[in-house]
Amino acid sequence: MRLLVTGGAGFIGANFVHYWLGAHPADRVVVLDALTYAGNLASLADVQSNPRLRFVRGDIADMALVESLLRGEDLDTIVHFAAESHVDRSIEGPDAFVHTNIVGTHSLLKAARRVWIQENRAPAHRFHHVSTDEVFGSLGPTDPAFCETTAYAPSSPYSASKAASDHLVRAYRHTYGLNTTLSNCSNNYGPYQFPEKLIPLMIIRALQGGPLPIYGDGLNVRDWLHVEDHCRALELVLRGGAGGETYAIGGNSERTNRQVVDALCGLLDAAFATDSSLAQRYADAPMASGRSARTLVTFVKDRPGHDRRYAIDARKAHTELGYRPQRAFEQGLASTVAWYLANETWWSGILRGEYRQWVERHYAAAV
Repeated sequence: MRLLVTGGAGFIGANFVHYWLGAHPADRVVVLDALTYAGNLASLADVQSNPRLRFVRGDIADMALVESLLRGEDLDTIVHFAAESHVDRSIEGPDAFVHTNIVGTHSLLKAARRVWIQENRAPAHRFHHVSTDEVFGSLGPTDPAFCETTAYAPSSPYSASKAASDHLVRAYRHTYGLNTTLSNCSNNYGPYQFPEKLIPLMIIRALQGGPLPIYGDGLNVRDWLHVEDHCRALELVLRGGAGGETYAIGGNSERTNRQVVDALCGLLDAAFATDSSLAQRYADAPMASGRSARTLVTFVKDRPGHDRRYAIDARKAHTELGYRPQRAFEQGLASTVAWYLANETWWSGILRGEYRQWVERHYAAAV
């Protein structure tokens, strides 16, 4: 395959690039990323010297740029991760979500149609769109989990914009014959996740001795999926998924936010108890003086439109593709905490704004 990976410097995209280059040594990967606040080239540092990888800074809404990459690199596969994805940001400023998630996705589809179908440059092609379970809205405590036929009911500007992009992808399949697949995944976690998301936020706040804010009563439920399991599922879809199909990808790990934060606190407490150097590195953390990270937990006013529960029924992906998550949540969470403890340089540079300054110095004149 010759892949265009949009958003490949973001959290899931960067993990996918690492995974794909390692699993498919004959394939070519071109990463297209605008390097907005959540895109981080440091997440690709381990593979940047790989001759099979090319990085291009650019906007997915730049149709001419996308067309030139599809032609110039003779690409036959698009894996579309690029998206504005933080619900809180979508509430504060929805315009960016409309631009990237709707307009950007439409531009990609138009470019793929022109090059692959109208110019007939890639008769055997695939456009895979990575979406979210949030397009389905909220579940009650006893409702059946989301599946591929669940009706859409988005409740935030973020989920509404992703729902719109899903519909566009399906429309280009049915109207123009573009070979598409689509996946709706549950909450991802793991290495390289931007510090605004729940798990890295709580880890870093605890290390800094800051409050650990939990919305409302903390009983909102999410199905947690380790990002490597997600990458493995996407591999199965790309290599064996039927054109036009949708696959729900979950981790079989429903947890309340309170349970997640409590588990993180327990892991951090244990880490400090067994590694004395952590108390020196993070002197402001309560764990450095023998107190639990749980003392930092604070309940704050709930955010508007906060969905109560998400859950994924991944039976179709299991039956048709052989997918099943391989990381138990407790195992994946422990490895994630260990990664953030071992990679302070990565996240501390983001917090200090150093990475953003570096991007502007090195990519000021880039396409």
